[in-house]
Amino acid sequence: MTLTIDQTTEPQRYEIPALGALFTLSGAAALIYQVLWVRELGLLFGSTAQAAALTIAIFFTGIALGGWLFGRLAARLARPLRAFGLVEIGVAATALGHFLVADAYFTLYPALFALVGGNAVLETALKAGVAATILLPSAILMGGTLPLMGQHVIRARDSLGRMGSALYALNTAGGAMGALAAGFFLPIWLGFSGAYLLSVGFDLFVGLSAIVIARRALPLAPEARPVRAPIPARLWVIAFASGFATLAVEVIWTRAFAQVLQNSVYTYALVLTVFLAALSLGAALANALNRLSARPEVVLTGLLLASAAVIAATPHLFHHFTGGMGYLGGRADFAGYVLEVGRVAALTMLIPGTILGAVLPYLLRLMEGGGLAGSLLGRLIAVNTTGAILGALAGGFILLPWVGMWKGLWLMGAIYGLLVLALWQPSDGWAARITRFAALAGAVVLLAGRPGLEATRLNPGEEMLAFREGPSATVSVIQRGAAKFIRVNNFYTLGGSGALVPERNQTMIPLLTQPAPREIFFLGLGTGISAGAGLFADPERVTVCELLPDVVDFAETWFQAYVNDLFADPRVTIHRDDGRQCLARSPATYDMIIADLFTPWRAGVGNVYTVEHYRLAASRLNEGGAYVQWMPLYQVSRREFEIIANTMAQVFPEVTFWRGDLYSERSIMAIVGRNDLAPLDPATLAAQWRAMTGEDRPDEMLADQALKFYAGNAASDIFAHAAVNTDDHPLIEYLAPRTHRAVIAGEAQWLTGRARDQLYAELLDALPPEEDPHLARLSDAQRTMPRAGALYAEWQGMRARNDLRAGRLWQDFVALTPPHARNPDSPAGQVARGGMVFGDTTE
Repeated sequence: MTLTIDQTTEPQRYEIPALGALFTLSGAAALIYQVLWVRELGLLFGSTAQAAALTIAIFFTGIALGGWLFGRLAARLARPLRAFGLVEIGVAATALGHFLVADAYFTLYPALFALVGGNAVLETALKAGVAATILLPSAILMGGTLPLMGQHVIRARDSLGRMGSALYALNTAGGAMGALAAGFFLPIWLGFSGAYLLSVGFDLFVGLSAIVIARRALPLAPEARPVRAPIPARLWVIAFASGFATLAVEVIWTRAFAQVLQNSVYTYALVLTVFLAALSLGAALANALNRLSARPEVVLTGLLLASAAVIAATPHLFHHFTGGMGYLGGRADFAGYVLEVGRVAALTMLIPGTILGAVLPYLLRLMEGGGLAGSLLGRLIAVNTTGAILGALAGGFILLPWVGMWKGLWLMGAIYGLLVLALWQPSDGWAARITRFAALAGAVVLLAGRPGLEATRLNPGEEMLAFREGPSATVSVIQRGAAKFIRVNNFYTLGGSGALVPERNQTMIPLLTQPAPREIFFLGLGTGISAGAGLFADPERVTVCELLPDVVDFAETWFQAYVNDLFADPRVTIHRDDGRQCLARSPATYDMIIADLFTPWRAGVGNVYTVEHYRLAASRLNEGGAYVQWMPLYQVSRREFEIIANTMAQVFPEVTFWRGDLYSERSIMAIVGRNDLAPLDPATLAAQWRAMTGEDRPDEMLADQALKFYAGNAASDIFAHAAVNTDDHPLIEYLAPRTHRAVIAGEAQWLTGRARDQLYAELLDALPPEEDPHLARLSDAQRTMPRAGALYAEWQGMRARNDLRAGRLWQDFVALTPPHARNPDSPAGQVARGGMVFGDTTE
């Protein structure tokens, strides 16, 4: 039995604002969940494009199932508002289950991975099962909220378009606010668990409030024979196709903005917020169009044609507002940067997104009389969201790799043009025939043409050797002079042949401390130069994990001459996966784990600077093994450096610091954590230097050269006052982007110049080498070498800045350093042809 709705049961006037506010809050909670789920499952499955796509696909599948199921159920309910309240409470209850499932999965991951035997298909199925367990119960219930609320609120059949679009606008506006809060404020204020529990609280409040209001509402009256007008199949086609195209466009827009932004958690949240705001405005536009007396098919035709036009114009708009794919923000501080990104996002996406967002809710106008509101809303959600699932997958895994960003947008514009053909039939008259012809002509132009715009930007003097738009990122190989390097998303350089010596030293300097490294793990590949240097130590096994598959391909194709036969050596295994996941899924242990240089403000990078990651890494070390965290001092402030150092000190009993160079500027430093308190052996330093370089000088001379790179020991608790970075409170991920903009605006400083020299001095003063337990086995003369290295680096900086005190520093260095150690050589410098030394080769 279904229900009829008669005017005597209309909601009371006081209900409408209250229900609107509750439905907005429900939308906010849903997007907070979504943002947090994507992040949480990224920690579980890895920060890969495939893991993100799996999460979104399962979440949307739940929404579609919920819309279909509850749409059918709504037509049978006498009190749909009460059911809405119970569903919201159900969302809160099922959402809490993610804590148990996630913890259980992470604990069992190595055993489960071994069970599926490393088979990619079975592993994906395993991840899908876990994601479905976490997401589907809540998502299915979320999908039922619009049909149930619509069934209660929409009492007159001819108000489906007007009231349905209003509900859609409110819920999506709430989603935009939730995405903004989850991206900018809640994790740093409350932590991810606190933000999650706040969202649970929102749903409980919405559910209980709805039940209270429902107690005063009259039940709907049953009707045995409801009168329904058939809904043309073409409307369902438009609903599906618009969902497909809209989500594909969102994926492509997100990739486009990745080429011109710092790509932090803030910028991703801002782009998502603007997109959701556009969809909300689109629903509001549909609401206004419902009040027109024009024929609905004519209005919908205008929306479809306008959608095609604005999508086709987006590539040129984007190029115009970004100055030809230029980096946004200029010298602005963080607030100014956010405003500038928001301005460009609004100018690029807001009007096109509003028009796209009007198509779906306006379809309700053409469906009036086709059944009860709840049933129609549920079916519409199911069809549209199914299209959205396929569109998101197609955008990331088909359109971007096969045709690129700009052509992909034109293809989506063509879809909207072709939908006009589905809406009108030739028998509808000459106006319909002209409209169909114009739409077809426009679609053909978009299908066959090319936007004629570049997807990346080259600096003067650069030549592009290779370029690929992959599912995860845009990757290119660039040549500048004699040097080649890999660039990701237009502005992020992974490394290159011009930095051969320092990139090799990222491996060779840490390996000096290991007597016989057999198994080495590299978290990050880049060009492969650092990983290839590991083969100089003649290990038994080398494992490399690189997040971006295209980086692996380009490193193998373009950097073979620099990687020490890395890609052909049978001892080497390269995984195209998230490095943290590589460690988590296998119980294999290593003598050394080396984490590459990462840009701290990039979204997802903060995951490798947390207590949880370091605990995982510590559990994968052999006895006497070391975890090496390289830090780009030219991309971190003192605050972020101290947080990371103190975070490692919470896990590793011994934490030491090693300079990666003696440059005047743009230095790097390794934070080395060990599970064992073992003094440094000078004989090991000399033996490893000799083994990797072939240099045959006395042990004392080789050890002295190596010791100039030692920078200090955290046993002094010099950084004990700093905060600790965790998965739940990801300070680095939220502080580093702000510091990045503060440095650009001149309000903060990286650890460069005098700030770097001060750090070097404070490390040695906090625990002098004479008292450092890690240096207990050194002679008195050898203990002077760390200060000599700091003096040499400071002298280099002063000389570069034309500081008159440089001469005195040089005299201090000479007085402290025996003649054989005054040449600031390095192991990689010895290997390089011509005996290059530090300071001679930089990118």
